[in-house]
Amino acid sequence: MRVTYAELAHATNSFSSGNLIGVGSFGSVFKGQIMINGLQVTMAIKVLNLLQHGAAQSFDAECETLRCARHRNLVKILTVYSSVDFRGLDFKAIVFEYLSNGNLDQWLHQPIDGNSEYKVLDLVQRLDISIDVVSTLEYLHTHKPMPIIHCYLKPSNILLDGDMVAHVGD
Repeated sequence: MRVTYAELAHATNSFSSGNLIGVGSFGSVFKGQIMINGLQVTMAIKVLNLLQHGAAQSFDAECETLRCARHRNLVKILTVYSSVDFRGLDFKAIVFEYLSNGNLDQWLHQPIDGNSEYKVLDLVQRLDISIDVVSTLEYLHTHKPMPIIHCYLKPSNILLDGDMVAHVGD
């Protein structure tokens, strides 16, 4: 899938804070919607902060790793964007499938207040998530021709789809 900077900006309402769904070491992730072949597609757009030391190398490593790795529990890249923005500045983004149930950290460490519904993972869901993650790590560690070691595994990098199936990212 090919996208332009203008399409990414439009999909996220110019990368507005209202569409911000996460912030990491090397950038921010925005929820966006774009029309593809007449269908409205929701996606997660990871925009790299290229002023952060190591962000460009992280972008290259993530693209290369996910380009050659295929597993049902890895977050799927829809496309990447590496060019310039409207101001002519370097701009890099990775467009992922959007996983509607957020990340595992949000499920495990919810604030307890009277303003929001408290969601609980039951034992079977926790086991299923664990099996999904272990299956992914086993695949990565035995990947051919070269094993891949995930050096930043944490609950916020485990994303959950609409069926509560875990997908490893970052």
